[in-house]
Amino acid sequence: MGISLTDGQFGILYNVFSFGLVSMLACTVYTLVSQSRVLPKYRGALVMSSMVTFIAGYHYMRIFNSFDSSFEAGTLKTGTGAGAFNEAYRYVDWILTVPLLLVEVIAVLGLAKAASSSLISRLVPASAAMIALGYPGEISTVNNTKVIFGVLSTIPFLYILYVLFVELSKSLDRQPAGVAATIGRLRLLLIATWGVYPIS
Repeated sequence: MGISLTDGQFGILYNVFSFGLVSMLACTVYTLVSQSRVLPKYRGALVMSSMVTFIAGYHYMRIFNSFDSSFEAGTLKTGTGAGAFNEAYRYVDWILTVPLLLVEVIAVLGLAKAASSSLISRLVPASAAMIALGYPGEISTVNNTKVIFGVLSTIPFLYILYVLFVELSKSLDRQPAGVAATIGRLRLLLIATWGVYPIS
């Protein structure tokens, strides 16, 4: 099994992977050296950001290497077996980075400890469940299995949106107006970037 790619298409994807990898590693370095420029209460969020970009950079290096080695004679080998493009790296990356990103979002809000703990204790397990339930659907070759796990993994996704849109609003009442506006923009960005999750 495989995907046909021209040399030009392969070259574009190769360069996009390379650019993404370097961007993630550069972001890791930047957030690490920027620690002294932010208030102490936000430094933990910068450390988490460094962890996210480092973990993502590592896994995208693995994806990049797998992509490069699985392309031969105009075909990107997919499926299972030796030499096939490895889909698992994305999910290993996401099961680590998505919970960290959600913790980081809560950390930068500077909420009271009880409110932060309550949100994190709901968001982290939901994000791990979302990724863990998505993987069996991703690797399945049976359409019904893909649909079942797609629906199952969408349930925690919708719960994450509920927590971020409804439950988080309860904590924002005690925040300055600027925080509420920032959270509004964050929600729109989340919908724009994660909104394709249920259909992908």
